[in-house]
Amino acid sequence: MAKGYLWVITAILVPVVLVMTACNSSKSTPTPVPSAAPTSTSSGATPAITPTAVVTPTPAPPDGTPSGAVPPLEAAVEAIYAQVNPSVVNIQVQTSAGQALGSGFVWDKQGHIVTNNHVVDGATRMKVTFADDTIVYATLVGTDVDSDLAVIKVNVADSVLHPVQLADSTKVKVGQLSVAFGNPFGFQGTMTVGFISAVGRSLPVSSTVPGQPGYSIPAVIQTDAAINPGNSGGVLVDDQGRVMGVPSDIISPSGSSSGVGFAIPSVIVRKVVPSLISSGTYIHSYLGISGTSLDPDVDSAMGLPASQRGALVVTVVSGGPSDKAGLHGGNQVVSIFRQQVTVGGDVIISVDNQPVKAFDDLTAYLAVSTDVGQKVNLTILRDGKQMSVTVTLEARPRQ
Repeated sequence: MAKGYLWVITAILVPVVLVMTACNSSKSTPTPVPSAAPTSTSSGATPAITPTAVVTPTPAPPDGTPSGAVPPLEAAVEAIYAQVNPSVVNIQVQTSAGQALGSGFVWDKQGHIVTNNHVVDGATRMKVTFADDTIVYATLVGTDVDSDLAVIKVNVADSVLHPVQLADSTKVKVGQLSVAFGNPFGFQGTMTVGFISAVGRSLPVSSTVPGQPGYSIPAVIQTDAAINPGNSGGVLVDDQGRVMGVPSDIISPSGSSSGVGFAIPSVIVRKVVPSLISSGTYIHSYLGISGTSLDPDVDSAMGLPASQRGALVVTVVSGGPSDKAGLHGGNQVVSIFRQQVTVGGDVIISVDNQPVKAFDDLTAYLAVSTDVGQKVNLTILRDGKQMSVTVTLEARPRQ
């Protein structure tokens, strides 16, 4: 059970009509720049006297870069653009409801393009524009709602396809350079630069299955690089031009960049995309619980030490894998800060000997390190006593 955000999390797909309106409304007439008076040198005319400008040498930057040379950061960013931009595409989607624009990137030389599921959801036609202005139509290969990823395919010359390189998103640190590529508001070939501002975020995915809890995308990367409608499905890369994640959502009161953008981590992309290409779908491993993270207030309500951390099991899905393994959900409702909170369930403190300090730790481990049919060993606290429970993971119910 993820905690709510102050602003609504917005998927960053841009309807075409919004792009056209924004472009039209932003037109302005540039102010003319006065030109210098002409200097006549014709016979019989008095030549104008032109002052000689005094040129003051620009001091070398403190980093030792020679005067007039491109600073190292600028040179690095320019190199990143030259490397990555040919891999990023514009995707124009037609649905029964209208048209919209998003982004995507080249996965391989077979013509597979990765994007967000919400970019191509309900598409009846998809048109892909490459950085060199090659334009082709695409077919749908596979989609996964729970990771918000999709794969489409194009048939183009091999020379047009420039596959990306993936970074290891588990190694991403706060403060790293982050560079976003995509088509914000339909402006193709746009690059924005910022930093990684947080890691290990969780993005909720609403459930469409009656009686089933909603899911979350774990290990999500947060960046302050400008991400806007139209960036969905593009790439967030590191200082080597390697893909750390796929921009998919922003938090904003206005619907545009507020410096809080989210990217689906490459560790999930690397796992989901090959399955979408081979089978058109991806099957997530499933524990069959919903829960929340312990904090001192919940600890107090359960008679646990205030420093105890872990994932509190709130509900256990009837007939699910955790139910079969005997895991217990909450049995008491208390009021904490005027909110009704269910407590009393098992507290998961480790999974396969990996510490679980918050519920997101559990979901991240399941997403990255497990498969359907795998057995996982949970170390839990039940009524304050530590014990172990083995759960055989099943296939997550389809959204």
